[in-house]
Amino acid sequence: MPIVKPSLKKIFTVINVACFIGLYVSPASGQTALSREDQLLLEKIERDSIEYFLRHSDRKTGLTQDSSRAGSPASIAATGFSLASLAIAQSHGWIPPSKAYEQIRQTLQTLRDEAHHENGFFYHFLDPKTGKRVWRSEASSIDTALLLAGALLAAQYFEGTDIPRLVQGLYERVNWKWMMNGTSLVCHGWKPESGFLPYYWDSYNELLILQALAIGASKNPAPPEAWDAWDRLEDEYRGKRIVYSPTGSLFTYQYAQAFIDFRGLRDRGINYFENSRKASLANWEYSLSFKERYLTYSELSWGLTASLGPGGYRAYGAKPGLGLHDGTVAPAASIGSLVFTPEFSLPTLKFFYERHRNSLYGPWGFKNAFNLNKNWWSPEYLGIDQGISVLMLENFLFRGSVWKKFMELPAIQTWIERCGLREDYSRRRNRRARREAVSSTNSRVK
Repeated sequence: MPIVKPSLKKIFTVINVACFIGLYVSPASGQTALSREDQLLLEKIERDSIEYFLRHSDRKTGLTQDSSRAGSPASIAATGFSLASLAIAQSHGWIPPSKAYEQIRQTLQTLRDEAHHENGFFYHFLDPKTGKRVWRSEASSIDTALLLAGALLAAQYFEGTDIPRLVQGLYERVNWKWMMNGTSLVCHGWKPESGFLPYYWDSYNELLILQALAIGASKNPAPPEAWDAWDRLEDEYRGKRIVYSPTGSLFTYQYAQAFIDFRGLRDRGINYFENSRKASLANWEYSLSFKERYLTYSELSWGLTASLGPGGYRAYGAKPGLGLHDGTVAPAASIGSLVFTPEFSLPTLKFFYERHRNSLYGPWGFKNAFNLNKNWWSPEYLGIDQGISVLMLENFLFRGSVWKKFMELPAIQTWIERCGLREDYSRRRNRRARREAVSSTNSRVK
């Protein structure tokens, strides 16, 4: 594997020093060191990205298209990001509160009354005009979790209205135990033609949001033991020990943390916020190690995540993990890591905007991806990428405002308590052992 050249090490040092003296420090950390120019640019990107959800959500049902491509079905995950984005937009006065309220309310009613689901789990792709299942897609556990996360966040912005009640009804309808299919893990999904899929959420990735909502649920929750059932695979990349996602795609380190503030939580001594920072740095370094081969990669141009590419949608990523790449970069990858690596992400998205604006930026923010070797520029936007951009920009610009609202949810507090994420893992393990011993004794007495 190529070694970082001394010149890159110097750049690395200079940028880190810049971060130390406050040139690029995330407002989420409590410091506001952005220039007025940078602040305005980031707000523009956030507002333009929100426009995707206003333009590509069905006027009658509120369901949001997976892609800006004509004829695209609705994606249940994109719909969740839409609910969150609309609530955020009205909080800043970017759209009228009444407009946001009506669209969110209509979407929730569609989800309650019309959208196809199984045991509360919505199908991955739906007809945006009817809510019916399309593409023989699965009733998806992770996409339902992302939908619920967006809905629960939106409800926090509309306390005192009927939106929290509608959201709670959708949440309580989900049968998390059913999706575990008699195992200790949550299944990826279910199809009416063949039943449960053969895949389970068994190792680290975006499953953190799924686990939190499943264990924290007030009805039909997954047991706390489910938190310990999946593997925390670890590997090292250039001196950084990382609990890694098998694909190495950046979105797997971002999606759950767009909602959940992991900075004060520990799992077996792991801080997942710091873990995502290391994974983002590894993504930057991995991209740079191939810059002599691929024109797209440079100190200011990086971001390997699942995205469209010259050959279609692919799970691009870095090491540790699969490390699949072909010179395709997605702007949402670096935007999604703003809260983790502001010293790298901010210069990168400024570079994308200033250098490639005519080809890469449009009325709804950054388009999905580009590849200079292939002279390929995606003509499309993806709803989930616009969504992660909105939420992470909001956390970065406005002192973790999404985190603050989401962490107040009773379900999240229940999950933290049930899994002991504020205490040392060894104490949690000892407590569980005592509980199991008591249970065993009681069963023998009976």
